Amino acid sequence: MNKTSDVFLRAASVPVEDLGGGITRQILGFNGQLMMAKVYFESGSEGYLHHHIHSQVTYVESGEFDVTVGGETKTMVAGDCYYMAPNVEHGAVCKQAGVLIDVFSPAREDFLEGGN
Repeated sequence: MNKTSDVFLRAASVPVEDLGGGITRQILGFNGQLMMAKVYFESGSEGYLHHHIHSQVTYVESGEFDVTVGGETKTMVAGDCYYMAPNVEHGAVCKQAGVLIDVFSPAREDFLEGGN
Protein backbone atom coordinates (compact mmCIF):
# COMPACT_ATOMS: atom_id res chain seq x y z
CA MET A 1 0.00 0.00 0.00
CA ASN A 2 1.44 3.35 -1.04
CA LYS A 3 -1.20 5.52 0.63
CA THR A 4 -0.21 7.59 3.66
CA SER A 5 -2.31 9.92 5.77
CA ASP A 6 -1.53 13.57 6.26
CA VAL A 7 1.05 14.24 8.97
CA PHE A 8 -1.36 16.35 11.04
CA LEU A 9 -5.04 15.43 11.25
CA ARG A 10 -7.75 17.52 12.90
CA ALA A 11 -10.69 15.42 14.01
CA ALA A 12 -13.17 18.02 12.75
CA SER A 13 -11.89 17.59 9.19
CA VAL A 14 -11.64 13.78 9.12
CA PRO A 15 -14.77 12.16 7.63
CA VAL A 16 -16.86 9.90 9.86
CA GLU A 17 -18.28 6.94 7.98
CA ASP A 18 -21.51 5.24 9.02
CA LEU A 19 -20.97 1.48 9.27
CA GLY A 20 -24.61 0.83 10.20
CA GLY A 21 -26.06 -0.72 13.31
CA GLY A 22 -25.12 2.24 15.52
CA ILE A 23 -21.41 2.23 14.66
CA THR A 24 -19.39 4.99 12.96
CA ARG A 25 -15.65 5.21 12.25
CA GLN A 26 -12.94 7.79 11.59
CA ILE A 27 -9.73 6.58 9.97
CA LEU A 28 -6.87 8.52 11.50
CA GLY A 29 -3.11 8.32 10.81
CA PHE A 30 -1.78 5.51 8.66
CA ASN A 31 0.85 4.21 6.27
CA GLY A 32 1.34 0.70 4.91
CA GLN A 33 2.56 -0.70 8.21
CA LEU A 34 0.23 0.95 10.73
CA MET A 35 -3.28 2.40 11.05
CA MET A 36 -5.34 4.02 13.79
CA ALA A 37 -9.13 4.29 13.72
CA LYS A 38 -11.61 5.82 16.15
CA VAL A 39 -14.85 3.82 16.35
CA TYR A 40 -18.01 5.21 17.94
CA PHE A 41 -20.62 2.79 19.31
CA GLU A 42 -24.20 3.46 20.39
CA SER A 43 -25.44 1.44 23.36
CA GLY A 44 -26.49 -2.03 22.19
CA SER A 45 -24.49 -1.95 18.95
CA GLU A 46 -22.28 -4.89 18.09
CA GLY A 47 -18.94 -5.31 16.41
CA TYR A 48 -19.65 -8.80 15.07
CA LEU A 49 -17.23 -11.69 15.62
CA HIS A 50 -14.62 -11.68 12.87
CA HIS A 51 -10.92 -12.23 12.22
CA HIS A 52 -8.29 -10.78 9.91
CA ILE A 53 -4.58 -11.05 9.14
CA HIS A 54 -3.75 -7.88 11.06
CA SER A 55 -2.41 -7.56 14.59
CA GLN A 56 -4.74 -5.25 16.52
CA VAL A 57 -4.63 -3.38 19.81
CA THR A 58 -7.75 -1.58 21.03
CA TYR A 59 -7.95 1.10 23.72
CA VAL A 60 -11.32 1.79 25.37
CA GLU A 61 -11.61 5.58 25.37
CA SER A 62 -15.10 5.60 26.87
CA GLY A 63 -18.14 3.39 27.45
CA GLU A 64 -18.50 -0.24 28.48
CA PHE A 65 -18.08 -3.23 26.19
CA ASP A 66 -18.34 -7.01 26.46
CA VAL A 67 -15.29 -7.98 24.42
CA THR A 68 -14.63 -11.48 23.09
CA VAL A 69 -11.15 -12.50 21.95
CA GLY A 70 -10.39 -16.10 21.08
CA GLY A 71 -13.55 -17.37 22.77
CA GLU A 72 -12.96 -15.54 26.07
CA THR A 73 -15.25 -12.63 27.02
CA LYS A 74 -14.43 -9.82 29.47
CA THR A 75 -16.18 -6.55 30.30
CA MET A 76 -13.91 -3.64 29.38
CA VAL A 77 -14.32 0.02 30.42
CA ALA A 78 -12.61 3.37 29.84
CA GLY A 79 -8.83 3.05 30.18
CA ASP A 80 -8.76 -0.70 29.44
CA CYS A 81 -6.99 -2.22 26.45
CA TYR A 82 -7.01 -5.54 24.63
CA TYR A 83 -4.86 -7.25 21.97
CA MET A 84 -5.85 -9.50 19.07
CA ALA A 85 -3.21 -11.62 17.36
CA PRO A 86 -3.58 -12.16 13.60
CA ASN A 87 -6.47 -14.46 12.63
CA VAL A 88 -7.92 -14.67 16.17
CA GLU A 89 -11.71 -14.28 16.21
CA HIS A 90 -12.88 -11.22 18.15
CA GLY A 91 -15.81 -8.84 18.56
CA ALA A 92 -17.46 -6.44 20.99
CA VAL A 93 -20.97 -5.69 22.23
CA CYS A 94 -21.48 -2.14 23.48
CA LYS A 95 -23.25 -2.08 26.85
CA GLN A 96 -22.85 1.68 27.39
CA ALA A 97 -22.24 4.08 24.48
CA GLY A 98 -18.55 4.64 23.93
CA VAL A 99 -15.50 4.94 21.74
CA LEU A 100 -12.79 2.42 20.86
CA ILE A 101 -9.40 3.38 19.43
CA ASP A 102 -8.18 0.59 17.13
CA VAL A 103 -4.56 0.25 15.99
CA PHE A 104 -3.75 -2.22 13.20
CA SER A 105 -0.53 -3.58 11.75
CA PRO A 106 -0.31 -3.68 8.82
CA ALA A 107 -2.83 -1.00 7.81
CA ARG A 108 -6.35 -2.10 6.91
CA GLU A 109 -6.36 -1.48 3.14
CA ASP A 110 -9.99 -2.67 3.06
CA PHE A 111 -10.97 0.30 5.26
CA LEU A 112 -9.40 2.72 2.78
CA GLU A 113 -11.38 1.03 0.00
CA GLY A 114 -14.66 1.47 1.90
CA GLY A 115 -14.82 -1.96 3.52
CA ASN A 116 -15.90 -2.74 7.07
